[in-house]
Amino acid sequence: MNKTITILVASLLTVIVGCASYEPLVSMRGADVAAADKAPATLAYVGKRPGTQPVVARTFSTQPPVIPHAVDNFDEVSLTENQCMDCHGPANYVKKNSPKLGDSHFVAATKAFDASRHVCTSCHVAQVDAPALVENRFIGNIK
Repeated sequence: MNKTITILVASLLTVIVGCASYEPLVSMRGADVAAADKAPATLAYVGKRPGTQPVVARTFSTQPPVIPHAVDNFDEVSLTENQCMDCHGPANYVKKNSPKLGDSHFVAATKAFDASRHVCTSCHVAQVDAPALVENRFIGNIK
């Protein structure tokens, strides 16, 4: 019985001390965790129209190239249509003076476009004029 009372008193003291030192939960970003997230500011793409910006240099050999032009006016990619292919596909890249799709985007046996690579922005991202969120001292391996 004495042991039970000791445990009960210790538990009550723990609860009282815990309540006395209560502080509201605040996230690492400084906002109240229950507050709605603010929408990020809309930033402009570095290049407005395709073909007006230089190609962005890669920093390592297997890096997917970044998109140096705006993509917000492009239609959504569907099962039957992909506007990126109009300029970067094997039929038009020379006429449009644009980079050709890499060989990795084609099925080796048939030389047909690999359907698993149909959504370009899964790997390739358009560049925006945004400041770095954290310091970056990465040095690529391409000279």
